[in-house]
Amino acid sequence: MATPLPANVSSTSGNLTANLSLQDKNLFSATTGTGAGHIAFDANLQAQLDTVNSKYSEITDYIRLRLGDGMIDVEADLEHFQMGIKQALVRYKQRSSNSLEESYAFLDLLPETQEYILPNDIVDVKQIFRRGIGSVTGTTASQFEPFASGYLNTYMLVAGRVGGLGSYELFTGYQELAMTMFGGYINFTWNKVTKKLTIIRRIPNQGGELADPPGDYAEPVMLWCYNQKPDQMLLSDPQTFPWIQDYAYALVMISIGQAREKFAVIAGPQGGTALNGSALKAEGFAMLEQLDNDIKNYVDGGQPMWWITG
Repeated sequence: MATPLPANVSSTSGNLTANLSLQDKNLFSATTGTGAGHIAFDANLQAQLDTVNSKYSEITDYIRLRLGDGMIDVEADLEHFQMGIKQALVRYKQRSSNSLEESYAFLDLLPETQEYILPNDIVDVKQIFRRGIGSVTGTTASQFEPFASGYLNTYMLVAGRVGGLGSYELFTGYQELAMTMFGGYINFTWNKVTKKLTIIRRIPNQGGELADPPGDYAEPVMLWCYNQKPDQMLLSDPQTFPWIQDYAYALVMISIGQAREKFAVIAGPQGGTALNGSALKAEGFAMLEQLDNDIKNYVDGGQPMWWITG
């Protein structure tokens, strides 16, 4: 029987369940029986569009008010604000490591097929992992997965009698060496423009005629990859959003400065009025430089490169 909740706590207090656990939404699918999800974004497309539109409006209002709209006329249309936001996102994705997300995805390698087109969200493929050594498809499959073998835990982890962790460490070293020598790792090339993954080996047909879907004749492998974070994720990031907001503001400021600079002085009875186009441009470019330095200093939440030895 569950412990009753305290009098001052309800199942809705702080998004808690009746057992005082956090209420959450997971990616478990009753259809597939797994928790595998989409790469980089949720399946609810309308929610994504609503988030992006809301953030665009928020940034547009921010830029207008900082430029003094309401007190003076701001010579910028909606297209100028949208251009600034889009260019800020483009610049951020080009410069910041925080615009990428590490992920793992499964891919079915088909017999006699070396080229695969991956989703546009994937930016880079670092490595391909196989489940075992040699052939893993068809009736001649040789697939040894130590963690799936219950007896192995009993045999290897009983220290002092039949092996212990020392023996298990030697075994894992042996397995890594065997995979290196006998095809446990797959060489490949990756084209980040066309999103084409080319497998540099021949996947033989071990099971006879191909089925549709391939079924047992396809070899499942796991890809270690990096994918681009979608716009709604970047705009919802509390560390990224201020950077994009200020970068868009600086770009719009430069655009207005360029327009005002074409008419530096407006003629009038007292000698005319000088416009501040040059000052706006100088302030905008200085702001862009500072924001680029913020990315170099990882103010936006990016991660520096780790030391690599080997």
